[in-house]
Amino acid sequence: MSTAAQEPTATRTTSGIAIEDLRIGLTARPGVDVVDDIDLVLRPGEVVGLVGESGSGKTTVGTALLGYTRAGAAIERGKILFEDKDVLGLPWQQVRQLRGEEIAYVPQDPASALNPAIRIGRQIVELMELRGLGTDESRLQGARDGLAEVGLPNDDEFLRRYSHQLSGGQVQRVALAMAFLPKPKVLVLDEPTTGLDVTTQGMVLQTMGELCRTHGVAALYVTHDLAVIANIADRVAVMYAGQIAELGDRDTIFQSPTHPYTRALLDSIPHLSQARALSGIPGRTPAPGARPSGCRFNDRCEYAIDECRAAVPELHDVTPGHSVRCIRAGEIGTWDISRGTVPDTDPDKKRDIILSLEDLGVFYGHKQVVFDVNFDLGRAEVVALVGESGSGKTTISRCVGGLHKEWTGTIAFEGNQLGHGSRKRSVDDRKRIQYIFQNPYLSLNPRLTIEQIVKRPMELFGIASGKAATERVVELLDQVALGPAVLKYQASRLSGGERQRVAIARALAAEPDVLVCDEITSALDVSVQGSIVALLESLRVSRGISMLFVTHNLALVRSIADRVQILNTGRVVESGPVVQVMESPQEEYTKRLLANSPRID
Repeated sequence: MSTAAQEPTATRTTSGIAIEDLRIGLTARPGVDVVDDIDLVLRPGEVVGLVGESGSGKTTVGTALLGYTRAGAAIERGKILFEDKDVLGLPWQQVRQLRGEEIAYVPQDPASALNPAIRIGRQIVELMELRGLGTDESRLQGARDGLAEVGLPNDDEFLRRYSHQLSGGQVQRVALAMAFLPKPKVLVLDEPTTGLDVTTQGMVLQTMGELCRTHGVAALYVTHDLAVIANIADRVAVMYAGQIAELGDRDTIFQSPTHPYTRALLDSIPHLSQARALSGIPGRTPAPGARPSGCRFNDRCEYAIDECRAAVPELHDVTPGHSVRCIRAGEIGTWDISRGTVPDTDPDKKRDIILSLEDLGVFYGHKQVVFDVNFDLGRAEVVALVGESGSGKTTISRCVGGLHKEWTGTIAFEGNQLGHGSRKRSVDDRKRIQYIFQNPYLSLNPRLTIEQIVKRPMELFGIASGKAATERVVELLDQVALGPAVLKYQASRLSGGERQRVAIARALAAEPDVLVCDEITSALDVSVQGSIVALLESLRVSRGISMLFVTHNLALVRSIADRVQILNTGRVVESGPVVQVMESPQEEYTKRLLANSPRID
């Protein structure tokens, strides 16, 4: 058990919830832990952020609060103390009663938690019936009150909707309303805003924070997005490879991070106020059973010495309320939030236009969704398309990539008009404009090896075949920092960030001049995002590749783009050099997007 100062058990068990010396292992591999040595206290009305890369054990800790582990894992040691009871020692019937009623859970994808065949109002009423809340007459009014509390309409028309008729932010707030209806004392939120645009994310975060503090709910917010945590959490626990690496109040973690891993994560984050040369953390989070001896971060740490590999360091206090698991915590100097800052792109630099859109209008059947869009893209330049969900960003990018053909106006590439859809374009045009999809899990053929996936464009466009193509695949995999070791792997063996690198390598195999990047970092860890952005920047500089970069992350735009187009309901409402738009926005819509963007600086 760690040596960090602990609160007396009597205090810890009468309010909020506490985790003591938790260890969860793999049932098929005795001695191999998923998480270990976890001590954490959640107090009423407090939001604790649990952050770290994918594979660090965040969700495993979150679901353990409900007495649950996923298949193949089991709780081997520890306690979950709630109201003078150890949840892990209760009969399953009592644990089942606690779940949802006293300890609630909001999943990452709330749409999957709602029944698509039942109307929203009926689902909320059924929840109240199941929990014995209210009377038959009062439950419908209870559903209305719950929806109003999270800022949603509560009229009959809204109650009659199905989940697919709601936006992502509305679905997430319905899930919050259902979680809060039984008035739980503990709330576990598992990546609840991943993939939402900044305005919707801001509404969800504000709603969640107000509900937790109003009702005195102890909340654990699980995420990989440190910028969100900087705006919502009271305290922050940073996890790495199944252990807490650093724990402290929000201001301490973001202003004076002590563990090298925390600093590396913060170095990977883009800032709204200044452009940064982003970078990732070398290597990847080790899986259970493959973790190094000693400090679990030592094989990726620039400060590691022999002593770091000798024994597992304990979590110890460096100041009151601030704990760190590092034997060199006092030796590695201070951290500067401005490290990595680079100059913004010169707004007056000369441009060589390679792609232009004039009076673009886009339709889905008889419905027009994009109106009179005009902008251009220079050679070796990055233009960002930014806006809320439904603003038309991806629709425009799909027209440029030849994936949508119902449009009017002109899309010209090097002065020549492109056809409506890929089948009406020349082979050369299809080769020189390549599209990288948002979801790395769905964009790669699961039956093919990585070599076959990357080699396919070369064969399709007659660039190379046979041994020459294989050699070129190896070169491309080296460029995206994967190497030849993954040649014979299928995509299922790779992480999300690694799959996205394969997708980039596949696009580069066609030797393109323009890359259309559709939200390619939205679901990735900040460290992986930093690596991907650094890779794209190196390609822009070394190969002169131009990029159309679709995103809702304005902080990322500041670090990667030269120019930006702000879209609202299918129209460009503001455009220009990034530094001008972000420092002197003219439109109220742009100002609102910037105000809702989470920031750590």
